Amino acid sequence: MSRLSSSLKALINAAHARPGPIPAPRNVEALYKTIEQEATAHKLARPSWLALSTAATMTMNSPDSMLALFNSASASKPASEGVAIAELMREVGLKCIGFNGVPRTINMLNQFRASLPPSVIESLSTEPTRYPGPSNIESINSRGRALWDSIYRPLETKLEHKLADAHPDLPVFIISNEYGALFTDPPRKTGANVGRITTSLVAVACLRAQQGVGPQVLSHVYGLRKAWDDASWKSEPEAGEEEGIKWLVSNEGCEWALKKVDEVVEVLSGGQGTTFAPFKAKL
Repeated sequence: MSRLSSSLKALINAAHARPGPIPAPRNVEALYKTIEQEATAHKLARPSWLALSTAATMTMNSPDSMLALFNSASASKPASEGVAIAELMREVGLKCIGFNGVPRTINMLNQFRASLPPSVIESLSTEPTRYPGPSNIESINSRGRALWDSIYRPLETKLEHKLADAHPDLPVFIISNEYGALFTDPPRKTGANVGRITTSLVAVACLRAQQGVGPQVLSHVYGLRKAWDDASWKSEPEAGEEEGIKWLVSNEGCEWALKKVDEVVEVLSGGQGTTFAPFKAKL
């Protein structure tokens, strides 16, 4: 039973199933640089535009493009900044698990690390920071509840009950294990933090690039805007100046974010759309 037939192997790796990552198009670095320049012009800082581009690229399953994004973001920067950029990108990639699933994140982050300069790899944090245990489980749950309420208020309780109707453990898993353990930053001295604004941008980018999940895109666009309403954006001053965040959460700013994700999808796919199985299999 351990050997697979050649026909089964061929079916697993059939072209219509798109079993592997997509290569980086020649013009992708120029696109990333344009996103950076437009964001900077609106007084958004690195975590904002880098999170948006990273999450869209992770969703499109293109590790070569992730390297191109790193090269674009770190060009002419000191070595220490290159390490900080790589740390932020892989932290964003980790949070993509909550929107894209584990397999895509595993493959993307493994290949991303392998393609980085050796000096950067040697400087990356190796200390895990998300082990749950008796000493931190309550803080994980409270962080998850706070982020959940911030994104969905005033409908946070209604939505939780709706999820529980679908399955009683669905809101438990989402609020504690995703919003608490994954989407919020644990107390730590190593790695990179991805705060309130950038986490919402990760959500918007992943869901928009997936396609087919319009209600969730809408929810997280509202979630991004609510970071301004409840002033939780102030907990992440690294994301941009007040003027920039105010623009980002406006109609114009949200439209810009969605359009930039669309451009990443368009360029990486060669106009064929998302890599979440958009084509009908030829049987």
